Amino acid sequence: MKESFEEKFKHPGFTVIALLCVVLAGILLYYNMVAGLIGLAMIVLALVFERYTKKRTKEELSDFIENLAGQLDATVKKNIVTNPLPICIVDKKGFVEWYNRSFAELIQQENLLYREVSEVLSTFKLKEVLEKAAKDEPVQITIHDRIYRVITGDETGEENDDMYVFYFIDVTEYENLKKTNKDEKTCAVRIFIDNYEELMVRTSDDTRSMLSTEVDKRIKQFAKKNMAPLVKYDDDKYYMVMDAKHLRNNVDSKFTVLDDVRELVTDQDLPVSLSIGVGAGGKDFLQNHEYSQAAIELALGRGGDQAVVKNSDDVSYFGGRLQTVEKRNKGKSRIMAHALIRILEESSKVLIMGHRNPDMDAFGAAVGMYTFARKFNKPAHIVMDYVGESLMSLYTYVRDNGEFNIIGPEAALSMADDETLLIIVDTHNPAFTESPELVEKVEKKVVIDHHRKMEMSIENPVLYYMESYASSTCELITEMLQYIGDKSLVNKVVADALLAGITLDTKHFTAQSGVRTFEAASYLRGVGADTAKVRGFFQVDPNLFRVKAKAILEADMIPIPEGNVAVSCCEGQNENIGLITAQTADEMLEIKGVKAAIVLGKAPTDEIMISARSIGEINVQVLMEKLGGGGHMNTAGAQMKTSMEEAEAKIREIIAEELQERRKVK
Repeated sequence: MKESFEEKFKHPGFTVIALLCVVLAGILLYYNMVAGLIGLAMIVLALVFERYTKKRTKEELSDFIENLAGQLDATVKKNIVTNPLPICIVDKKGFVEWYNRSFAELIQQENLLYREVSEVLSTFKLKEVLEKAAKDEPVQITIHDRIYRVITGDETGEENDDMYVFYFIDVTEYENLKKTNKDEKTCAVRIFIDNYEELMVRTSDDTRSMLSTEVDKRIKQFAKKNMAPLVKYDDDKYYMVMDAKHLRNNVDSKFTVLDDVRELVTDQDLPVSLSIGVGAGGKDFLQNHEYSQAAIELALGRGGDQAVVKNSDDVSYFGGRLQTVEKRNKGKSRIMAHALIRILEESSKVLIMGHRNPDMDAFGAAVGMYTFARKFNKPAHIVMDYVGESLMSLYTYVRDNGEFNIIGPEAALSMADDETLLIIVDTHNPAFTESPELVEKVEKKVVIDHHRKMEMSIENPVLYYMESYASSTCELITEMLQYIGDKSLVNKVVADALLAGITLDTKHFTAQSGVRTFEAASYLRGVGADTAKVRGFFQVDPNLFRVKAKAILEADMIPIPEGNVAVSCCEGQNENIGLITAQTADEMLEIKGVKAAIVLGKAPTDEIMISARSIGEINVQVLMEKLGGGGHMNTAGAQMKTSMEEAEAKIREIIAEELQERRKVK
């Protein structure tokens, strides 16, 4: 009854008519008993007939559905068997339970039933396919040189799944189209000839034209090989558009054009080299054009003789085998000095900051810039947060013998305003500075550095003076001080600080020392710098000397074709570990046969400090960049937040990779 009522309730029209008939029959009974009874009998008969009719209809409908299901089941089975889409059913253990004709034709084998699917299809790994399917990741395999996307029709994460159904969709044409589109994407390429003007000046008239023609010829051959249009828009500058396919070939071959040009012989001991900046992976060609500009700036800032490829998400470096060539012309120093004077005149105060854990070059450069600013009566402050043991002697000497305002980062942040000039010395990476927050806050910034340019650099400075050929930042600032026209301003204390910075970064004038380095040192000596006093700044504690001696004694020599790479670890933790590792690496280079030295040590913060040194045949900057560090070709370093064992293992790994790459080049 309940079911009948609910069904009738779903059809309110029938219910209303039935009720109306009952009411009419009741009225009829009131006036005529016989007629009323006849009416009620008719109503009952109508209800019985309606129920019978409905039941009969349901039975007929049920029979129809059952017959249809049977027909559909047969049709579906036939369709699956003859379906042009290859279909395979595999059990949980990876055995083939069923497959259709298309799958058999695809595999081109007989008796596939109850064989392992990995045996039938060597490229099909059931576990890997199921894991990717569970993550909605596309699964593609290659069968007889055709590419198929594998789709599973089951929920693969359920434990009670007994079978997996796999469909194989041929996507070869689609993938080929994708590859063609990827290969034909255009990349912007800029090519600069390093030191072109100096090459022309220092080359005889007889060979100048021939050298220029030969360089031009090799660059054109490079463009022709890559089927790329080439435009020469200056004597030493080229622009070309290259397909992504050819770019990948050059990346694989490490840009052999760098080696081709480097082989050219010149009259002077001045090699020919190229800087290449490539922009790729941008949303359009305009963005690739902008990437190429950033890439060529990186290549030039890192000393040239290299190719830099900048994509939307990363930067790759190739080459960089030549030592950066010193520029004899000091014109740029004069231009930078006068530009800085104009910027100072427009500023209310000056803040000078180096890198974290400052060394003598950073501190000496800050002292030199402080002197420069005070010449123009600008309030100046040196921003420092920590003074290590390696700097303490020079710091104490400067503090006790001069009037230098030295403040912490918090005080600097509080006094910085829109008219403040921030001069950053001996680093160009904002993360390495004493206060990245100060870099962010101050709009007007000047960067003076001698390190090779890194991808992470301070953006939009009003003045960027970065010369990787220079021995030190103190050398660059010493040259700038010579153009302010007041020798008395550079007193003995300032001269000692600047000379100490140059001495540190040149390893007492044994490395990275050019003619201009000695000219700068000569100038400082002339205004009162005391070499004996400077030497005293480098004396170390006897305990530190013992740590160094033990590290040198226990150094492991890794053989390379040219000699050995010495790798060693300093025991214990020390707040002066940066100084210890640097000095240990320097002294290891005095061992016969050692071409490069890498020394590790642990700081009190549990960071692993790494110092790398080379005599020129191995580019330690490239090695340290793989660890997140940087520096110069012969002097570099890095920091790692890991264990000593893991850091040493990583260093050995990158040395092995470098050896493998060098063998490929040869």
